[in-house]
Amino acid sequence: MASADHHGPLSQFEIKTLLPIRLGEADISFTNSSLMMVIALVLIMLFLMLGVRRKALVPGRWQSMVELSYEFIVGLLRETVGADGRRYFPFVFTLFMFVLFGNMLGMIPYSFTFTSHIVVTFALAAVVFVGVTILGFVKHGFHFVTFFVPPGVSVALWPLLIPIEIISYLSRPISLSVRLFANMLAGHTLLKVFAGFVPALGAAGILPLAFVAALSGLELVIAFLQAYVFAILTCLYINDALHLH
Repeated sequence: MASADHHGPLSQFEIKTLLPIRLGEADISFTNSSLMMVIALVLIMLFLMLGVRRKALVPGRWQSMVELSYEFIVGLLRETVGADGRRYFPFVFTLFMFVLFGNMLGMIPYSFTFTSHIVVTFALAAVVFVGVTILGFVKHGFHFVTFFVPPGVSVALWPLLIPIEIISYLSRPISLSVRLFANMLAGHTLLKVFAGFVPALGAAGILPLAFVAALSGLELVIAFLQAYVFAILTCLYINDALHLH
């Protein structure tokens, strides 16, 4: 029974300690999740450095991909935030690439998907939430609290609507993190379940195998879409902080 649990569909999300490190009572061990984050960062740096090392007038494959990534986020900021959004490009671009590479690395068999853990996605969402809130107060001062007052609404409705707006605002890091975490967790679990049918059914496992292949393609699309959703919501939150309603 223990062996079955160990090899079950949820075993792929188990965090394993690779290098035990304790700082007093705090456990800051280097884990498989930490390793995949480091690999993601290294791959992102290699991807960008390989793409810009030549700066050819006629771009090659690597340079084209880097330029497309750059233009994609610049266009996203331009459409959602406007001209003021360019200064926040490094932040949004870093978030997008980190989530994207984390999602894509998780598609490699026997790897680890760190974006399938709520502690990771919530930490990213919390950085966005705190940063955007600070930005709002720096930009508008105490006037930022008017963001919670729906425009054109009667003062008599403020006691009802303002708490709703505040709760909605405070729920942003939860919805942002859960959306990414849940999609990665559900998709990889489903892949593992169907992959387990293939060897069990022998020759008849061709149908589950075909389904796994199709599902893997869908998961690749979802991996990109979730990074896109994380980035565009970050852009929208920045826009709210800069322009209020």
